[in-house]
Amino acid sequence: MSAAAEPGTRRARSTAARLAAVQALYQVDLGAVGVDEALRSVSTDGEGAGAELDEQHRLDADPLLLAEIVRGVMERRERIDGMIQGALDPKWRVERFELVLRAILRAGVYELLGRPHVPARVVITEYMDVAHGFFEAAEAGLVNAVLDRLARVLRPSEFEPQPPPVA
Repeated sequence: MSAAAEPGTRRARSTAARLAAVQALYQVDLGAVGVDEALRSVSTDGEGAGAELDEQHRLDADPLLLAEIVRGVMERRERIDGMIQGALDPKWRVERFELVLRAILRAGVYELLGRPHVPARVVITEYMDVAHGFFEAAEAGLVNAVLDRLARVLRPSEFEPQPPPVA
């Protein structure tokens, strides 16, 4: 995840929530569980939410952000998938993507749509970091390209050239 996020900080808990949301969305997409069960499965002993890095490491996640992302994706999944598809080359089909890759893209697009107070570049970086945890560079590049393309459409003002500071 993001190198600058110190364990236990708000940023680290947000990063962990994004990873846990991808894990929960993967479970739902796999058809293994429903949304509530997926959210419970990524929680830490029912108290807070967490994200598994490996068998020995679990990150504490912001449970409200985790639930918001997962529920937000599920509520807007059709729209989100249409947006992802629109950002792809026509030869690619979002429904044929590997489930984790699809979960990463869906979560990232949800944040671009539903969390305008989070800068688009932060959303893109966070989900690229998640992608790097699961995939090689090509898939992380795809996450970057899709989220960047959609961010420029959804939040064009964040990408407009800024005038130089006045001295």
